[in-house]
Amino acid sequence: MNSDRIEISPGDDANRELVAQTHPPDWRNPVPTGRYHLVVIGGGTAGLVTAAGAAGLGARVALVERYLLGGDCLNTGCVPSKALLAAARAAAVVRDAGRLGVRVPSGVTVDFAAVMARMRGIRSRLSHHDSAARFAGLGVDVFLGAARFAGGDMVEVAGQRLCFKHAVIATGARAVAPEIPGLAETGYLTNETVFNLTELPRRLAVVGGGPVGCELAQAFQRLGAQVVLLHRHGRLLEREDPAAAAVLEKTFQGEGLRLELNTVVERVERLPEGKRIHFVSGGRPATMVVDEILVGAGRQPNVEDLNLAGVGVAFDPVTGVQVNDRLQTTNPRIYAAGDVCLRSKFTHAADFAARLVIQNTLFWGRKKLSALTIPRVTYTDPEIAHVGWTEADARAHEVPVDTYLRPFSEVDRAICEGTEQGFVKILVRRGTDQIVGATIVAPHAGESISEISVAMAAPLGLGRLAAVIHPYPTQAEAIRQCGDAYNRTRLTPRVKSLFRQWLKWTG
Repeated sequence: MNSDRIEISPGDDANRELVAQTHPPDWRNPVPTGRYHLVVIGGGTAGLVTAAGAAGLGARVALVERYLLGGDCLNTGCVPSKALLAAARAAAVVRDAGRLGVRVPSGVTVDFAAVMARMRGIRSRLSHHDSAARFAGLGVDVFLGAARFAGGDMVEVAGQRLCFKHAVIATGARAVAPEIPGLAETGYLTNETVFNLTELPRRLAVVGGGPVGCELAQAFQRLGAQVVLLHRHGRLLEREDPAAAAVLEKTFQGEGLRLELNTVVERVERLPEGKRIHFVSGGRPATMVVDEILVGAGRQPNVEDLNLAGVGVAFDPVTGVQVNDRLQTTNPRIYAAGDVCLRSKFTHAADFAARLVIQNTLFWGRKKLSALTIPRVTYTDPEIAHVGWTEADARAHEVPVDTYLRPFSEVDRAICEGTEQGFVKILVRRGTDQIVGATIVAPHAGESISEISVAMAAPLGLGRLAAVIHPYPTQAEAIRQCGDAYNRTRLTPRVKSLFRQWLKWTG
């Protein structure tokens, strides 16, 4: 029987159901049955997709998880955060309704405890997809406990040894806190603990202006907290297009969220009235007192206690397990997938990396990670969706590009809905219509970016997208309009002259 009993705060029915599905306290690990085709370490997205896919193809598969099946996505990432963002967006829509002529005399009242209870209910409702019982039913031997390589073809878990032909490391990553004096002693939240809250912090400081920090900062501001976001860089989301970050910064400030950019947090201390943060912003020292501190300053791969060095798997505590383009580690029998090795730490990236690993381990495949087209989305409002290169990436690769920009202030659907602040920007290799990257800033931009991802993967050029009939009026029509702009560049003076001659001759 599983001796590692796990409890999640608060101890309500939803969280008890979550644990019952993803780490059942009465679970009995199976008896290993000979040599497995795959032993998968880690039950997040990468591990689950690898295990289910391989078992579905007839492979003998063992899946090992030390904590909760489902990993970050189900438990502390995609699912709870998007449920929280949905509530925050609803509050913002009601507050903003007057701009559209809709009056809400009573204003907005947010029941934070109910918001969080709904989130926990959704999480437990979805947990059966990742449950130990479901994966056992798919033919996977599920082992709950901490795994450790015990030899070149063996993994040890809960006193049992699992022999393998290939192993897959899919142990994911965890939130990492910056080394700020006093932070640990004062206490702080991360994405792994913030969803345990049942009361709204009245004053919240968010440290880190990456995707996680931005999403949660805006959500808590909209739910009624007074939020300050402290970021060490001069703009938010430094991986993204600067114009996209500028739109988001303007939106945040318009919603009352305080931004402190070019900021270094020097120390933190606890006082009777709250947690005091000492920081330097733009060269000026300052302090503030808040009720809670939420750290969203990066992630660290889970590579400890696996005995990776003992089996010849090279790794770095910051960047994770070293893999080649086929996701093979420095031990040819061992592969890795997901956040433990990928720079793109997204659920969909982990999903498709797992599919690649299945082909390369079971069928002598030579599928390459570099062949994947992986979009990304920051789920703020507006969303920032991106695929391929930014203009900075193109310069770094010394590839000249042409840029086609369509602001939503010129798109009829956005004008009608009052969502005009964003844009579509598409980059093509100069002199061609080959799409090398795109950014969309808009509500639900993540739904639109897939059209460009399909075009890049097909591949279809920007000129071909102009020939695709888009419903009118839609947000995605802006993509077609970028295609029209490209096609107009083909109408050179010489071509125009030939057209005039033809029309004169045929007229």
